Amino acid sequence: MSETKSPAKERKERKERRERFTTPSGLPLERVYTPDSLRGWDSEDALGYPGEFPYTRGIYPSMYRGRLWTMRQYAGFGSAAESNQRYRYLLSKGQSGVSVAFDLPTQIGMDSDHPLALGEVGKVGVAIDSLEDMEALFEGIPLEKISTSMTINSTAAILLSLYVAVAKKQGANLAKLSGTVQNDILKEYIARGTYIYPVRPAMRIVTDIFAWCRDALPKWNTISISGYHIREAGSTAVQEVAFTLADAIAYVQAALDAGLDIDDFAPQISFFFNAHNDLLEEIAKYRAARRLWARLMRERFQARDARSLLLRFHAQTAGSSLTAQQPENNIVRVAIQALAAVLGGCQSLHTNSMDEALALPTENAALIALRTQQVIAHETGVANTTDPVAGSYAIEHLTNEIEAGARAYIEKIDSLGGMLRAIESGFVQAEIQKAAYEYQRAVETKEQVVVGVNDFIAEQARGIPTLRIDPQIEREQIQRLQALRAKRDTHKTRAAIAELERRAATRENLMPAILGAVEAYATVGEISDALRRAFGEYHESVVS
Repeated sequence: MSETKSPAKERKERKERRERFTTPSGLPLERVYTPDSLRGWDSEDALGYPGEFPYTRGIYPSMYRGRLWTMRQYAGFGSAAESNQRYRYLLSKGQSGVSVAFDLPTQIGMDSDHPLALGEVGKVGVAIDSLEDMEALFEGIPLEKISTSMTINSTAAILLSLYVAVAKKQGANLAKLSGTVQNDILKEYIARGTYIYPVRPAMRIVTDIFAWCRDALPKWNTISISGYHIREAGSTAVQEVAFTLADAIAYVQAALDAGLDIDDFAPQISFFFNAHNDLLEEIAKYRAARRLWARLMRERFQARDARSLLLRFHAQTAGSSLTAQQPENNIVRVAIQALAAVLGGCQSLHTNSMDEALALPTENAALIALRTQQVIAHETGVANTTDPVAGSYAIEHLTNEIEAGARAYIEKIDSLGGMLRAIESGFVQAEIQKAAYEYQRAVETKEQVVVGVNDFIAEQARGIPTLRIDPQIEREQIQRLQALRAKRDTHKTRAAIAELERRAATRENLMPAILGAVEAYATVGEISDALRRAFGEYHESVVS
């Protein structure tokens, strides 16, 4: 009879694929995790129960057994009328919320006829110049009955005011409006670049939105602090958690310095995270972020309202992971990323379309992306029990490691004088650049395989249909804008702009004046220019 080998002896004899296994963040991965991997770990302190501090297992007791996450597909392109058709199409197919993408001129406070807007109108999102455009964008969509997310930062106060003005015209009860305005200006200086004003006046606008919404829009999420773009710029998962929460600390402190009470605004803070490829690390990332935020809010800011401790987050699958090569592979990537977000306890989710490495998504690709969420929700069973991954030795170990790594970064940022100084000195940007370089080097050496790009390459490229934006859209948008300027009450518009400039020179809240300006049909560019005159413009420092 042949000798029966013990599992331990058999493991020793097998050669492994690599000498060292790590997550994309560089966290070492053991061959197997056991109870010893969690030695000293107290499940009551680290986990608790869903809906209870420290919220590692989710912010609600029943999570998706009570209500599924909001399926909020990010969309917007061309004109307001075209985007309106896409929103109504997605809502008719089972989407439960609207998420608006704005074009680049709208994001940086330029009207469609500005010389620098040439060729960019309606390209990466919808062009919005005025209240007239915003009315067209939501034509036939009752704002009181849906939840709307607007991905906008430098001009967030203007776009939120436009949304409120449309709701008022619809006769909506503003107290019932629900949704989110991203309003996360710090990540623009870190990772994205669509800033307008210097950091400190930009922070004033953020806190003015906090204060105004407290009374005017009590159900509105006043900020969605974004790790998504930090990750897209090349950060690790640990850095994504650390820098996002460090930004959040800066916003909370700015609001406190402006005289707000922590529990008056903290319950309306929300977050926006990336859903990347490494399934286990991504699940652990969300759990670590949720636990660390609850602890920070209780220990650092002495929040008393339990709602102030909740890290509510939207997730979007990783655009940077999508490949132009073999684009159908992206459907698989997105499904795995979305599964990580669901197992990690997201409150809303956007799934990217397979063609987004090539162009804005076609209607068919957008539908497949939405169907991906619906399959996860209704066919996989993962939504039928709360936090099914809890107690996994590997997941809990990674959660601990990510939390510890993120806390160490936050302590380093504190030692530099806080997030504003860390950004101004270039520390945060440099850390992300180093991580991005290391990842690219791993791809080039094939230490990190990207299917269809550096391995398993197709012999013959396959094309798929892509969406193209008709240049006529830009010409028609400019014509509408110029017609608006000709027919509006110019005296009323100028008076509203003058009132905004007056307030900008004081400490008065800017939101009432911005709302007055949009209702007088001042344009996004005109309002932004008024604030440029008051605050100046930001110029990026070089990071060496």
